[in-house]
Amino acid sequence: MTTDDDSSDEVLWARAAAGSGSAFGILFDRHAKAVYNHCFRLTASWSAAEDLTQSTFLQAWRKRDAVRLEHDSALPWLLAVATNVTRNHRRGLRRRLRLADRVPAEPATADHADDVVSRVDDERRMAEVLAAVRRLPRAQQEALALCIWSGVSYSDAAAVLGITQSSVRARVSKARDRLSRLLSADSLAVPATSLEQP
Repeated sequence: MTTDDDSSDEVLWARAAAGSGSAFGILFDRHAKAVYNHCFRLTASWSAAEDLTQSTFLQAWRKRDAVRLEHDSALPWLLAVATNVTRNHRRGLRRRLRLADRVPAEPATADHADDVVSRVDDERRMAEVLAAVRRLPRAQQEALALCIWSGVSYSDAAAVLGITQSSVRARVSKARDRLSRLLSADSLAVPATSLEQP
């Protein structure tokens, strides 16, 4: 179990790069919830978000000595890693689904449990929002996910995405305008429980 440490992310990252597991653990405790929520917003699945959060921090640990933080906070970089991990996860899932489609289907059997089990409301609502977000250009999706859903500043998002702050603002503005036409204003809000998950 890690202990609280008031050191900056930059200091903790340097310690982790030198091999300190406890420094990396503090970074994990500090940012895991934000990464987890970011992954949920990209997948609309709590279980997938949990797996992707673990993958994100595993990659961060593996790359700790090769990466230098551009800013005081490690969060923007971690969210960029989470976005890439999620994208790779979706690609792999699509490949597995294509393979599964080639397997002959077994005869369907009636199962009344399907009628009893209902979808989790947060996942249903987030899936609707995510479906609309996926209709946006990829650049707008990334800016929206970083700045609006995960609260990363425009300057940090610009550094992570390798573009200017004004470009980030423009992408976010265009994404909002398009989404307001696709969804009602209320459905743009992320389900509140996503902020309460570990």
